[in-house]
Amino acid sequence: MSHSPRGNALRDSLEAGEVSLGVLDNTYSPTVVELYATMGLDFVWIDLEHGGPSPWDADRLEALLRAVEGTDAELLVRVPDSDPTLVRKALDAGVRNVFLPRVGSAEELEAAVRAGRFEYDGEPGRRGMASPRAGRWGLTDDYVSSEDESVVVGVTVETEDALDDLAAILEVPELGFVFIGPLDLSVSLGHPGEFDHEAVAEAVETIRSAAVDAGVPVGGLGFGMDDVNRKAENGYQLLNIGTTTGALQSSVSGWLDDYDHG
Repeated sequence: MSHSPRGNALRDSLEAGEVSLGVLDNTYSPTVVELYATMGLDFVWIDLEHGGPSPWDADRLEALLRAVEGTDAELLVRVPDSDPTLVRKALDAGVRNVFLPRVGSAEELEAAVRAGRFEYDGEPGRRGMASPRAGRWGLTDDYVSSEDESVVVGVTVETEDALDDLAAILEVPELGFVFIGPLDLSVSLGHPGEFDHEAVAEAVETIRSAAVDAGVPVGGLGFGMDDVNRKAENGYQLLNIGTTTGALQSSVSGWLDDYDHG
């Protein structure tokens, strides 16, 4: 018995120059993730940096991964650190799209990206060879080549250190995407919470234009659908359009506001 390798629709979309839309699910519920996938989102962002289960909890991660199986949606999993061991752990569980936070240099990034590949830039990669869930416990045909063809490791540029090393970061081989993090950038640049500050806006545009020029897909946060549409027209290919808690707050507040018998 053998198993056909699973592709990665998000990677295909990025490589085709298309725009992918997703939602940050901060309930970490397989049911909610399954609902988003069924509704036609391109990705569901699972953030293990600021909340959720331990990144080592493979059982919880596997339940979230099963929620998108059989759909066109992908999980985008942000691990809490760029530790190469975390990258390998997530990929072996079956994650296809790993998202690194707070990387400070191209050297740190390259170590994490290399950890996600069996072959890397013409040299041996640093991914461990085993028969994990990602390879259907040894049943997947062409496991090694299919993994390297489907895995994406992307990075958030959200610190002044990363900004200073931006040119080298964009040259890291096999970098899947650069996600611009204006919230942490505002902190790193000394203007916490001031997302519209001139220095923050200038940094965001520096990252966006440099990534576009380097041919690296750009991701970011959408602040309302007008902003999403503008960004989609301006080179962004990976856009988070909202959060589960934000959607619930908006809907429930609207219901309560419209109740006229209180």
